[in-house]
Amino acid sequence: MNRQFYQYVFLFLLVLPNMILAQDETRMSNIKGIVLCKSGDQTSYPIINLGSTNALSLDFDDLSGGIKNYSYTYQLCNADWTPAQLSYFDFIQGFTSNRIMNYKVSSIATTQYTHYALTLPESNFMPTKSGNYILKVFLSGDTSQLAFSRRILIVDNRVSINLALQQPYDVTKMRTHQKLQFSLNNSALQITNPEQQIKVTVLKNYRWDIPITGAQPAFITGSTYNYNGEQDFVIPAGKEYRWLDLTSFRFVSDRIKSIDQNAKPFQVYAMVDRERSNTEYLPYQDYNGFFFIKATEQITPSFQGDYGNVHFVYQNYDKKPFPDQNVYIVGQFNNYVCDQNSLLHYNGDSSYYETNILLKQGYYNYIYVTKPIKNPNAQDDSSITEGDYWETENDYSVLVYYRSLNNRYVELVGFKTINTRGK
Repeated sequence: MNRQFYQYVFLFLLVLPNMILAQDETRMSNIKGIVLCKSGDQTSYPIINLGSTNALSLDFDDLSGGIKNYSYTYQLCNADWTPAQLSYFDFIQGFTSNRIMNYKVSSIATTQYTHYALTLPESNFMPTKSGNYILKVFLSGDTSQLAFSRRILIVDNRVSINLALQQPYDVTKMRTHQKLQFSLNNSALQITNPEQQIKVTVLKNYRWDIPITGAQPAFITGSTYNYNGEQDFVIPAGKEYRWLDLTSFRFVSDRIKSIDQNAKPFQVYAMVDRERSNTEYLPYQDYNGFFFIKATEQITPSFQGDYGNVHFVYQNYDKKPFPDQNVYIVGQFNNYVCDQNSLLHYNGDSSYYETNILLKQGYYNYIYVTKPIKNPNAQDDSSITEGDYWETENDYSVLVYYRSLNNRYVELVGFKTINTRGK
């Protein structure tokens, strides 16, 4: 009995890291086109100030059709996205969940679906604490029937952040990496143990799959904490995102080879994406991995936009497969998740890596990344497929978390984003 118990404990500890990190996930395959953003800006991250109402917009489609009873709730989390040890009503004012009442059956579109929309936080269902939140959408009032979940950040800005972007001093990285230098002013907080009470997280292009955590101040002067960018925040620059314009299925855009308009859903064949690690840097405007729903021939793309099965193809310089690497296509459209849905398969006849993804009409940013076949839990890497260039335009965000000695939860007390080009 004891041996069996310890086996269960071991298995639980083995899967615990994945349970913690799986915060942006879609459980039900019939759910597509999820957009959670600041109201009016689909290319923004869902971060709002504490006390804001109707500041975020949530949209999603149910491709199984019909009218269903979807509800949502919140979970407050710590800085590492583990659940906060608080009673629900310690961080929520109002109900424990709310039903999503705004829905509309698709029209015009050849792919039938029901579109659901929501603005939040709603006044009768308000988070009362700052911090990391998980928005959970579930079916039929049963939280175990999770449709999908998404991260939300609620900030109570009490820390000032001084940010600067620099070129690294390290000659081996100065042409491929970017350095983030910053300091914090915590004069509004009561801190007796900085190492335990203050945590910082740095995000590149709002990517939670590659956060930088655990850094401590290099030195402290009064209430000012100075961090060592050269030691802790020298980050691979990557390259501008690839793009695909799917705003029209009637006219072929410059990155689309052909569209089969007789198929349902439409079959969209993208141009071949080739390896860029050794190509010259070419600056152009991108959306740093974001996407937005748009249809040029429809007035209301939220419920009139159509779906296309998009065929992506990627090719290495030598037209050979990586001997020990898998290739994935990622972006905000799939939350940078490397799984079977984003995995490309090598076709020996064409020498292409290929995959198909069902996407709603819109404009999409994406990149290709690799992971070791024998180590699927390793950090994904875009240096082989895309390359790294100091000149690349990126957004870097600093999040400051604070745990008061009197509280059992972690507050998000500082947030600031800097763009490499000052946008």
